[in-house]
Amino acid sequence: MLKHWELASEADSASVLELSDAMGVRPVVARLLLKRGIENPEQAESFFNPDRSALHDPFLFKHMEAAVERIIVALQEKQLIFIFGDYDVDGITSASLLYLFFRDLGGSVRYYIPNREGEGYGVSVSGIEKAKDAGAHLLITVDCGITAVEETNRATELDMDIIISDHHQAGEDVPDALAVINPKIPGSTYPFKELAGCGVAFKLAQAVAIELQLDETYLDRYLDLVAVGTAADIVPLVDENRILVDLGLKKANRDPLIGLQALIETAHLRNGQIDVGQIIYGIAPRINAVGRLGSADRAVDLMITQNAERARTLSIELEQENRNRRRIDTHTLDEALAEAEETHIPDDHYGLVLAREGWHGGVIGIVASRLIEKYYRPTVMITIKDGIGKGSARSIPGFDIYDALNQCSDLLEQFGGHTYAAGLSIKAENIEAFSERFNQVARDTLSEADLVPKLHIDA
Repeated sequence: MLKHWELASEADSASVLELSDAMGVRPVVARLLLKRGIENPEQAESFFNPDRSALHDPFLFKHMEAAVERIIVALQEKQLIFIFGDYDVDGITSASLLYLFFRDLGGSVRYYIPNREGEGYGVSVSGIEKAKDAGAHLLITVDCGITAVEETNRATELDMDIIISDHHQAGEDVPDALAVINPKIPGSTYPFKELAGCGVAFKLAQAVAIELQLDETYLDRYLDLVAVGTAADIVPLVDENRILVDLGLKKANRDPLIGLQALIETAHLRNGQIDVGQIIYGIAPRINAVGRLGSADRAVDLMITQNAERARTLSIELEQENRNRRRIDTHTLDEALAEAEETHIPDDHYGLVLAREGWHGGVIGIVASRLIEKYYRPTVMITIKDGIGKGSARSIPGFDIYDALNQCSDLLEQFGGHTYAAGLSIKAENIEAFSERFNQVARDTLSEADLVPKLHIDA
């Protein structure tokens, strides 16, 4: 596919020389830094050498005081804390982090990851009721829950407190939870909005640690989980994300959790040389695979185990599932490409919606991303079962997929996500109307120039 080259605007020559002299670097380096918004030696220092002292105060989150107070009561009284996670890498690492943290503090804690095929994404009423049946007093969501209005009400009816910890975009209504820890909720003044779900979970743990007067390095033991979840979620590696990933990579390369060490070995990665690229292309697909094809519990179990033999067994299972996932990916992509060529004319369709019975719900998001590589259009892949379609949506720059789905909300049963990725459920009889509406929203939003991928060139 041809790409449109976009040259970054030239930095002011005087500014280049000033930064070059101040830092003692060659002008070409100073020019590249300026193009990335780094305008002085102090900013350059924080970019190249992230420091934990620049982490923001977690109590700047709206509702953080209430969340911490309730968690400490649960820990002190040994009330069961039920962590409700998600089946992707961000959700798995978030659940693992809080599970280990509360366990190490002597708390009573369980985790729960919904089944992708049986329950779908996010908090469900059935999951809430399972928490109650387990004897939970406090339910904490990680990487999900910001749209769980009815589910939160159900938890309240069952006399459980619920804390929402999430990073996704809020809908029109925010759940009436005891606390909602999310930098994107209305009224939030938290200075950094781009934390991954595990980043938000870390800030929650950080606030608890501060209140309990634990050493500031206490949470370092979990930072490799934060690095994996943050890198895998493809959030911008700036500000707090950059600090957390830098610290987490040092932990992963120096003293990884037993389960992560086993996964590194099974993936044939080199100890001491783990970087963001190896997380994205080596570690993350293996963690994701078990949630895509079955129970994601296996990935959490791997991250929290203290037994090296158990870790080895689970890491091999993740490797096998990843191979199965690749095979299913290839078959589904072939079918999707054939259907796209047969039923869609790219010049006439600014958005692409494909639906079929039998597609595996665990791989349709990956396939949607592959279709974008070929057609460069916002894409929705839907698998249908028993009259209900479950879809994964992926987007391109300039098109907010969450907002697009919101404009189609009357045709959907449920949806959630953020700018570039989202999930949905829909009645099968509404798919055709949804396809037409989605395509119209894309046509109204995008120009022909937007449908040409761009190659950004700094120099």
